[in-house]
Amino acid sequence: MAQFQEISPNAAAGAKLLNWVDNRFPLSKLFREHMSEYYAAKNFNFWYIFGVLSLVVLVIQLVTGIFLVMHYKPDTALAFGSVEYIMRDVPWGWLIRYMHSTGASAFFLVVYLHMYRGLIYGSYRKPRELVWIFGCAIFLALMAEAFMGYLLPWGQMSYWGAQVIINLFSAIPFVGPDLALLIRGDFVVGDATLNRFFSFHVIAVPLVLLGLVVAHIIALHEVGSLNPDGIEIKANKGADGVPLDGIPFHPYYTVHDIFAVSVFLMVFSAIVFFAPEMGGYFLEYNNFIPADQFQTPSHIAPVWYFTPFYSLLRAVTSEMMYVLIASVLAGAGVAVTRSKMAPIFKGLIGAVALIVVSMMLAIDAKFWGVVAMGGGVVILFFLPWLDNCAVKSIRYRPDWHKYLYAAFILDFLVLGYLGTQPVSVIGGRIGQLGTLFYFGFFALMPWWSGLGAVKPVPSRVNYTAH
Repeated sequence: MAQFQEISPNAAAGAKLLNWVDNRFPLSKLFREHMSEYYAAKNFNFWYIFGVLSLVVLVIQLVTGIFLVMHYKPDTALAFGSVEYIMRDVPWGWLIRYMHSTGASAFFLVVYLHMYRGLIYGSYRKPRELVWIFGCAIFLALMAEAFMGYLLPWGQMSYWGAQVIINLFSAIPFVGPDLALLIRGDFVVGDATLNRFFSFHVIAVPLVLLGLVVAHIIALHEVGSLNPDGIEIKANKGADGVPLDGIPFHPYYTVHDIFAVSVFLMVFSAIVFFAPEMGGYFLEYNNFIPADQFQTPSHIAPVWYFTPFYSLLRAVTSEMMYVLIASVLAGAGVAVTRSKMAPIFKGLIGAVALIVVSMMLAIDAKFWGVVAMGGGVVILFFLPWLDNCAVKSIRYRPDWHKYLYAAFILDFLVLGYLGTQPVSVIGGRIGQLGTLFYFGFFALMPWWSGLGAVKPVPSRVNYTAH
């Protein structure tokens, strides 16, 4: 049994209450470990605000979601009408709904920027592999949460978007049709599908998401945040055991984050009040029309935050398959001829390449499109083991690395734009080139990341008082 810490009878009432709590729950200890005695590098910059902004948007989504559930009806005959009831008749219901819909886009925007910061500063490198993996799992859970929530308004794009995505699972060999039936809960997208998605959107996925967020933060605070210089501040400690280049997270970065949150909330509020639909990108106009299974919209496309991966799906055609086959054979050929591995491993690589090529020829391109869409997310999990550069931060990598990273971001944005547009010949070719570059960036990273002369990394972080 733990020994209780005594406090002076003359202490203030607040101190007595805190002592009573601390004797039963480690409140002060948690605050010290994760706030006031958690030392972060003193040279954090603009890119380090998006982690706390992600938490703010998560809270917004949870709170507004609770109020929306109070009035929403998960029934195909009533769902669209219940959303209209929220918008028109529930006091401040329109504000809650717009906060939730805008929050979904804001969530992905800050998460994308948060991941970009991790990419350029090498925050996925040892010893932060688990931090990155938990972050990628959060991104995957967020995509599932957004997709399931997209069906709930039961508008035209909700219905037909779900129809298209769920039917993609039927392309999986052997188990595809049964898997699609399991997801739908029926032979068509209908009441069973809506109830399943509602249950997962409201209960199951948020619980997983919250657990992953807690695991992400715990893993981060265990190894410490990486700084823009890619230097481990724990390697330089003073006589008191405090990192020489570190400052307490509270109050220095809490004030920093409060300012960032204030600016974000002003921008967020402006969008909610003046442009909640954002020209059809946040809330599509077709989704203000009740779902009609007999009238297909002229152009079906997912919300903007899914469109880069949707472009990966559309890029894989029968013609594209020959390019992918050639890429697999070329990659295997380079690995066999240029590497110094044992002959048995070279033979194994050749055999695997032949098996993969045989499968690509035997299975329909639609399936490989699904693989490309899923692979675009899954490949992010392996980033810590793909990067072979001697330094972590983009600041000390060869200059041409910066241009390559910029090209990757531009490619991602182009794929996102193409995913919002109808299929065209020119757009299709650009999407295919963009898809090859997207996967080539990661697949060839073990090779190109080790090229070039890196710049010397200082022993202490670069910081100028301001």
